[in-house]
Amino acid sequence: MRIGIVILPDQRWAEAGRRWRLADEWGFDHAWTYDHLGWRDLVDGPWFDAVPTLTAAAAVTTRIRLGTYVATPNFRHPVHFARETTAADDISGGRLILGLGAGGTGFDSAVLGRPEMTPRDRVGRFAEFLELLDTILRQPATTWTGTWYSAVDARSIPGPVQQPRPPFVVAANGPRAMRLAARHGDGWVTTGPQAETAEEWWREVAAIHGRFQDAVGAVGRTGPVDRYLNLDTSPVFSLSSVGAFTDAVGRAAELGFTDVITHWPRESSWYAGDEKVLEAVVAELPRLQQDFG
Repeated sequence: MRIGIVILPDQRWAEAGRRWRLADEWGFDHAWTYDHLGWRDLVDGPWFDAVPTLTAAAAVTTRIRLGTYVATPNFRHPVHFARETTAADDISGGRLILGLGAGGTGFDSAVLGRPEMTPRDRVGRFAEFLELLDTILRQPATTWTGTWYSAVDARSIPGPVQQPRPPFVVAANGPRAMRLAARHGDGWVTTGPQAETAEEWWREVAAIHGRFQDAVGAVGRTGPVDRYLNLDTSPVFSLSSVGAFTDAVGRAAELGFTDVITHWPRESSWYAGDEKVLEAVVAELPRLQQDFG
């Protein structure tokens, strides 16, 4: 079992840099930051962009993998994002992971003043986003004309450090997005459902995992696909206690997930918790990574 942590981009670097360094030193396998222009009720507070944050994180860490959670077509274009990806992968020495998703409603989709899209159109746009981004990263020059995107001789020289490209971890809960994850993803990540109780949440997570296995079979995929679970859409915050975290990791492993993702505790609101619990969990990381490997 690999264990990752999200560090929200809501702190100035004087504080955020300390967190990224600690995540590296403490032995987390991967660390992520949200890729939004603003997020929920934190939109009126401090917020920083994901790509420069990950670039700065690359400079203060040495081994941990660094990821977008998750980049979407809501405000990213594959041509420019491929350039950002190539740079961040180079600066990190090949430690970049691209968490990618279709994008939903909310601030990111409204701030640019465009009409709200239907779920069907969002997934259709995402399919083209994935294909074009993959194509640009794999070859030195790309010309493309599609429904949602165009590219004219888009360059990708010198290409990413990771060949043929950094891994795509595709976010999906619904059937169409799951097929995209099964087809294009080196990994798949789910947030699970909205649920009233933890037991209800885990039952639906098991069902979602089963549907993803069906999607992998339907596209004829035979190789391994890493399976990531965001633990913190459960009604129980995974870092509410050491016991809660240990239980969540064990249950995720039993369902067949290869990776779990928690969140750095905040003082209030989303992911409210105590950093002392995080520190206590860190002491258990080697055992959890080994026992549920």
